[in-house]
Amino acid sequence: MAHAIRIHATGGPEVMAFEEVAVGEPGPGQALVRHTAIGVNYIDTYHRGGMYPLPLPTGLGNEAAGVVEAVGDGVDWIKPGDRVGSCTGPLGAYSTARIVPADRLIKLPDGIDDRSAAAIMLKGLTVQYLIRQTYPLQGGETILFHAAAGGVGLIACQWARALGVTMIGTASTDEKAALAREHGCTHTIVYTRENFVERVKEITGGKGVPVVYDGVGKDTFPASLDCLSPRGMFVSFGNASGPVAAFNLGMLAQKGSLYATRPTLVNYATDRTSLNAMAKEVFDMVRAGKIKADVRQTFPLAAAADAHRALQSRQTTGSTLLLP
Repeated sequence: MAHAIRIHATGGPEVMAFEEVAVGEPGPGQALVRHTAIGVNYIDTYHRGGMYPLPLPTGLGNEAAGVVEAVGDGVDWIKPGDRVGSCTGPLGAYSTARIVPADRLIKLPDGIDDRSAAAIMLKGLTVQYLIRQTYPLQGGETILFHAAAGGVGLIACQWARALGVTMIGTASTDEKAALAREHGCTHTIVYTRENFVERVKEITGGKGVPVVYDGVGKDTFPASLDCLSPRGMFVSFGNASGPVAAFNLGMLAQKGSLYATRPTLVNYATDRTSLNAMAKEVFDMVRAGKIKADVRQTFPLAAAADAHRALQSRQTTGSTLLLP
């Protein structure tokens, strides 16, 4: 029998239960994977808390690395013994083992250990689609990235530096701002004591930035729009402080013919070809030493509730893992 974190009602971390679960054998197009490391991401708290409603009871978690134990009929691109990761399949990664659609698995290359993979797949693929596809950065731009010391933010800091991008990053404390700078963020703004709109205008000589990447949500909107130059793009990819409320589209016209988009990873990694191409770019950046998986907190799988408490109270930086 395997064990997994499951919820039977939405709510705070206390609703998470460590339960024994039956796994079974993989069917056609499926694989059985034994997990060795599990990534914790902010979206997991949305599922647990009910911001993104799900049928109950349900497992939690999108991201994990492990070893293939068995495959079903029709699966010939992976085999038992292969090291794999997943971050775009069905929920349930908070488990010691589970069955997943095989076309959602990413084969891990040599040089990428399991913990690094579990720490970087979802966050790295998120950064990939944000800065390479949603608003493709070429180098030479100045951008604003909120929550620069978080798991996604620290990868963005490193990738921006590798591309020759000047990144302005916000953080809640001086310590987090220093961490972002260590990872390549050019300018940092401690938003708890500084007005980030005024600082962005100061840094850019009043021009603003062509793009704002915002995973914070309610607390940074609509001020993020005021950081944009005319025809700039507001990229909202998360709701750490709560979702952005409905707003009049006329606001985009008033503030400079702006664009706004709400992308998600699943709409970019739509099939095995696109998923593997995106993952290859992330892993190539890691193996080239341009970005690293910064694992800063680990918790036993059974203590997943403590990991959620730490994440939501902003006690964490970088990546957080659960270990089966």
